[in-house]
Amino acid sequence: MPFQSHYIPNTQQEQAEMLATLGLSSIDELFLDIPQEHRNPSLDLPPPMSELEIQRELGGLAARNRPLGSGPSFLGAGSYHHFIPAIVKALMTRGEFLTAYTPYQPEASQGTLQVIYEFQTLVSNLYGMEVANAGMYDGATSLAEGALMACRVTRRSQVAVSDTVSPACVEVIRTYCQPQGIAVDLVRHWDPQVTSQTACLVAQYPNFYGSIEDIAGLARLAHGQEALLVLSADPTAMGLLQSPGHYDADIVTGEGQPLGIPPSFGGPYLGLFTCKQQYIRQMPSRLVGRTVDRLGRTGYVLTLQTREQHIRRERATSNICTNEALFALAATIYLAALGKQGLKQVAELCYHKAHYAAARIAELPGYSLPFQRGAFFQEFVAQCPAPPAEINRRLLERNILGGLDLSGPVYRPLLPPAVDKGMLLCVTEMNTRADIDALVAALGELG
Repeated sequence: MPFQSHYIPNTQQEQAEMLATLGLSSIDELFLDIPQEHRNPSLDLPPPMSELEIQRELGGLAARNRPLGSGPSFLGAGSYHHFIPAIVKALMTRGEFLTAYTPYQPEASQGTLQVIYEFQTLVSNLYGMEVANAGMYDGATSLAEGALMACRVTRRSQVAVSDTVSPACVEVIRTYCQPQGIAVDLVRHWDPQVTSQTACLVAQYPNFYGSIEDIAGLARLAHGQEALLVLSADPTAMGLLQSPGHYDADIVTGEGQPLGIPPSFGGPYLGLFTCKQQYIRQMPSRLVGRTVDRLGRTGYVLTLQTREQHIRRERATSNICTNEALFALAATIYLAALGKQGLKQVAELCYHKAHYAAARIAELPGYSLPFQRGAFFQEFVAQCPAPPAEINRRLLERNILGGLDLSGPVYRPLLPPAVDKGMLLCVTEMNTRADIDALVAALGELG
């Protein structure tokens, strides 16, 4: 008997027809891939509560969190504590922006369309690229979409990913590529293997461990095999470093969270996506352009929408159906408020403070810097004399949030054998000299 529910408006006959088309005899067959013990789990839910009781319950849970700003923080690894000017929240929470819908009707959406246009312009300038889209979900999905786009451009089905790319991003790339039969190979950063079958070489700038790699060399290596160079670039670092476009990168993505968006326990965030003009037809998401009406007045419209909502599904470049428009607005306000010199100042503070912290930590007995022999930005790896988890626990007792423990199964296989107690530390403009000195003093005592 076909499944029937008051909440599903399909008749039994329609359900039977759909099952027949799929070659199935029952609804249960749709869920055979899910182990039986996980299909209808028993939920251990508490008894019903009143609104007042729920507020107290949730308030108690929230009070267990350690908000940023309550003490020094040196945790980064993809989510960063930067200063957010008050103007960002003041403008982005205006009713005109909070209530605006997606800009399908230009006659009713000029404000939203202009914001996206300005956002695209700023991101293009930031990365030194020719075109940017209206934004993506987050940095990891942007990078994965970049890898897929490279496969479409080159008509190849192998992706080489440097082992210095964030492991979380690598997993998202694998998730995106696996259903499409695209092979993802993790290559060593000191000798990345790129062949005539490789669609793209994926790297991070600066890399996950904070080091600044030879991006120009990676571009030459990829282009030598007619592959593309796909980068994930920290937007804050672009205030100080040469842009990816300067090094002839083909597709540049990034996590927009540092641009006026709070860490928020991991999201929601903002994906950045740029590419060369010649590849624009393969770019996911949508693009806003500027034009004039018949009276010569400036107007903004959606000019490119290669997504399955608007074109034939089989011709769509991506199934991404929206963009983080409110956070694109936040990033636009942030960049406009800081300007070129302001962003440069933030980047310089991050760079110099991180180098100061690294130099102080390297002087401590038992500590060393296994990677950072040259330039690095904002983050660095410290080899510790004791397990990082234990050090972090004891730092937290002093109200100091330490770095990312790299000794676990996710990161350990990617590191040299000598780095068995690695900790990834991050220093931004939010860390004062007193904060850094307190960290160094604590590490010295704990080591």
